[in-house]
Amino acid sequence: MKPHKGKVYVSITGLKVKNIFKSFHFWRHAIPSKNQAERSEGLIFLDLKQTNDYHHTLSVWKNREAMVAYRDSKSHLGAMKVFRKIATGKVFSYDSDFIPTWEQALELWDKNGRDV
Repeated sequence: MKPHKGKVYVSITGLKVKNIFKSFHFWRHAIPSKNQAERSEGLIFLDLKQTNDYHHTLSVWKNREAMVAYRDSKSHLGAMKVFRKIATGKVFSYDSDFIPTWEQALELWDKNGRDV
């Protein structure tokens, strides 16, 4: 864990593309969503990782409100609207005093993630 001064809001996602034919649509939305996140107010940390056919994001925000503002942004909202047609997955978000390592994040996601 990386200590952080004050509370942060951690968001962990893991999405699995339904099939090879849906990959183009996945990336068509994933890339603009990532770019939007990088420009978002309140983002502290963002990293991506692929494991076991899941595309994971680990993002850390100043607070939940900053993450919700990003979640409701144009790029991410568009991705959420088509998500069920192209992928399956889980998300888990929580308040923390630490930025988790990938190992910790994936364990939390696996145990606590809710299906989307």
